[in-house]
Amino acid sequence: MSAQRVYELFQASIEAKMNVGETLAPRIEQAAEILVQTLLHEGKILICGNGPSSALAQMFSGALIDRYEKERPSLPAIWLGSNMASYTAMVTPAHYNEVYAKPIRALGSEGDTLVLITTSGNASNLIQAVTTAHDRGLNVVALTGRDGGDIASLLDTQDIELRADIDSRGRIHEIHLLTIYCLCDLIDHHLFGIE
Repeated sequence: MSAQRVYELFQASIEAKMNVGETLAPRIEQAAEILVQTLLHEGKILICGNGPSSALAQMFSGALIDRYEKERPSLPAIWLGSNMASYTAMVTPAHYNEVYAKPIRALGSEGDTLVLITTSGNASNLIQAVTTAHDRGLNVVALTGRDGGDIASLLDTQDIELRADIDSRGRIHEIHLLTIYCLCDLIDHHLFGIE
């Protein structure tokens, strides 16, 4: 074990964020505007991801429903991985691709926004989620990593991709978390004037 290694990990995290921050900043602003408009027009924000990205989706929905930094009214957000009974019923080889598509079809309406979080952009269930969201008239905000994977090629002109264009899975998750916090801050500032 080495304190120097820990320090180097902190340094790598900071460098990764700084390397993509300038590129991501205007795109995060655009994504926040999509989410704000969704909320102002009484739409919902549906959020999904796999593995650690699902945990980030849960954190994002929690911050929208409860609060980010300061108290404010709850905002309509749904973490699509929250219903464990439904999720495990659908996670069979025959229905894996539908694990997010089915709740999007059931809960999503035109004017809602799907926020999708993925490091690779290649998971078949997330690809199906994007396709279903488009079929239902939802906007898509995709937090991706590396080269964006197959999901990047599915996005329409009104969608926003927030890509952490680096190879480290850990650094991508860290950038996605910071991106989520930026979105929360911008939403709260725009809707409630919270500084």
